[in-house]
Amino acid sequence: MDKPGKRLRDNGETLAYLRHEPKRPAGPTGIMWLGGFKSDMTGTKASALNDWAQRADRPFLRFDYFGHGLSSGDFAKGTISRWRADALDAFDHLTQGPQILVGSSMGGWIALLVALARPERIKGLVLIAPAPDFTQELMWKSFSPEIRQEIMTRGAYLRPSAHDEAPYAITRDLIEDGRQHLLLGAPIEIGLPVRILQGMADADVPWSHAARLVEALTSRDVTLHLSKDGDHRLSTPQDIERLTQEIGNLLRQIEG
Repeated sequence: MDKPGKRLRDNGETLAYLRHEPKRPAGPTGIMWLGGFKSDMTGTKASALNDWAQRADRPFLRFDYFGHGLSSGDFAKGTISRWRADALDAFDHLTQGPQILVGSSMGGWIALLVALARPERIKGLVLIAPAPDFTQELMWKSFSPEIRQEIMTRGAYLRPSAHDEAPYAITRDLIEDGRQHLLLGAPIEIGLPVRILQGMADADVPWSHAARLVEALTSRDVTLHLSKDGDHRLSTPQDIERLTQEIGNLLRQIEG
């Protein structure tokens, strides 16, 4: 793996990133990866997309949010606002020209927020098990009264993880800040082509959540691909192949 770059943010934090630059002249649409909650830029899908981008000679950017991977910061102090700001900073300073955003899980929410903030250069979205509003819809609403009380009085709840031995903190700041960025309760004014890949066996983000997103998006060019046996990760070789096919098809549509 190449040595990660480090971008110094205005707030003193550092944002770790990996970037593939194509050999051909500037002009081709680039790909920007937005990872999930507690994931990092070296995950299976991000690494596979980097390999694909190298073969396709495409610009590709992946990075770690505040408190994730090699970036600075305490994960427990992270919020949707802070991670959105990280993504916008990376987009503004580490990419050039037209871009497709590829967002996984929480990264799907962040991708939608970035697309709303930077519509000029973003040409399409590819979302994998997208989890917009997950702090409210998939966390808070599913918590028992006891867990809610613990979050509000103690400031955090240590939630067991299905993907890690150690629990992780769900903080009051995360929940309350997330409410500033909720999208599913109103039309999402994004007119871009959107491609959504969703597993029906996903235990973290139910496929009905993706269907709600399809309904909320104002774009007429939205497709939802459901994999009956697919889980939340969607990282099998077949899943990766489907992902790269969707990106390739979208690039051909965008670039003619």
